[in-house]
Amino acid sequence: MGFSEAQEELVLRSWKAMKPDSESIALKFFLRIFEIAPAAKAMFPFLREAGEDAPLESHPKLKAHAVTVFVMACESATQLRKTGDVKVREATLRRLGATHVKAGVADAHFEVVKTALLDTIERAVPEMWTPEMKGAWEEAYDQLAAAIKEEMKIAASASA
Repeated sequence: MGFSEAQEELVLRSWKAMKPDSESIALKFFLRIFEIAPAAKAMFPFLREAGEDAPLESHPKLKAHAVTVFVMACESATQLRKTGDVKVREATLRRLGATHVKAGVADAHFEVVKTALLDTIERAVPEMWTPEMKGAWEEAYDQLAAAIKEEMKIAASASA
């Protein structure tokens, strides 16, 4: 299924509303991931180094990472229809694939991230949230996840 003009409009409109507060929303996105799957914290070396008692909300590396991931996902989503596929620089996609393989990311992790992303966007723009908007963000995320998974396969076979 392609990304329709209507889906693009919904994603663009919601991203425009979220963008001014993207740092705060990005951190909420990662906190939601850890709420759904607490064990996911162990996949981030900078969180393991911080220790169990360090508050996630004020962890500078987590916030920076969250912003990078959230903004990349949203910016990629806004370009889907125009470009016809996920637009993340090839080098970035390759690095994402290798990093995710090294961290032991599996399909179930992508589902947790998807749920957290949708929950976070719904909470960020509740007045805009509709089943159609949810579907638009699901499609955008699924396409980004598929591109990362493809790079993961390449990275895994290169290191095998």
